[in-house]
Amino acid sequence: MNLRELSSRLGCALRGDGAVDVSRVCGIDDAGPGDLTFVSNPRYVPRLATTRASAVIVPPELETPLPSLLAANPYLTFARAVAILHPQPRPLPGVHPTAVVDPTAELGEGVHVGALAVIGMGVRIGARTVIHPHVVLYPEVHVGEECVLHSGVQVREHCHLGHRVVVQNGAVIGADGFGFAKDDAGRYLKIPQIGAVVLDDDVEIGALTAVDRASLGQTRIGPGTKIDNLVQIGHSVTIGRDSVLAGQVGIAGSTKVGDRVTLAGQVGVVGHIRIGDGAIVTAQTGVPGDVAPGAVISGSPAIENRAWLKSIAVFARLPDLQKRVRELERRLEGLVRK
Repeated sequence: MNLRELSSRLGCALRGDGAVDVSRVCGIDDAGPGDLTFVSNPRYVPRLATTRASAVIVPPELETPLPSLLAANPYLTFARAVAILHPQPRPLPGVHPTAVVDPTAELGEGVHVGALAVIGMGVRIGARTVIHPHVVLYPEVHVGEECVLHSGVQVREHCHLGHRVVVQNGAVIGADGFGFAKDDAGRYLKIPQIGAVVLDDDVEIGALTAVDRASLGQTRIGPGTKIDNLVQIGHSVTIGRDSVLAGQVGIAGSTKVGDRVTLAGQVGVVGHIRIGDGAIVTAQTGVPGDVAPGAVISGSPAIENRAWLKSIAVFARLPDLQKRVRELERRLEGLVRK
């Protein structure tokens, strides 16, 4: 595809030779002739002088002799270019002969069901959805249109997935929440988890992530929210729209997370609290209580991010400060004696 056609499909302004052909998208260091690369981080600007790429996606204010696509958000444009130049193969519609599909299940037009998948009683699957091998859908699961469930995904009974939902390999949607009541003898009695999980439209769930069913009602993940690998979402948690949860985040039961919230890697959140819209929680933060909308917090227990940055700067100097305090105490004691 030449750069002029690609610029038209991406809605980008073109600078330079539009007849240049590009066949793939590649990182700036590895790119060669026929490749399209991008620069979204200022630290990579000097590498434009040495890249072998045929063309580049850059912000409009960045000058380069290379033929360029001009985009206010080069990273977003890069993502769209990848989708155009590297279209993903789609399995053909149909049910593999080794799959087990209950007679009461309803499969929409163009659905693909892979080898050894199990589709339970009363399941409904929307048009053009792809069910890869070894996926198990328990009874009364509803899956919307144009979803992709990768191999090894398990979706438990009565859970509901909206349209264009992607669930990566090995994720479990709707396992029992961690609910137990202790009796007088100190033994734990399991509380039946009779709720469900709802994943709204355009949600993505990472590999080996667990989203537990509610004890009552719903665990709900809002439209457009993206959840990374190895994340634990406890029972009865609700997460708003367009939030992002990075790897190894854990959220305990009944917590409410707002819209456009960012939880960075290894954040731990206690149960029964609220995290307000637009909040950012930095990596490895422990969240013990409510978080105000728009707050940026860090540390464990969490504090305001700027205070945390000052605190860790002091923390690294504590051994030296301790020596200085002891020396001052010794001198003060000498003065008191005199």
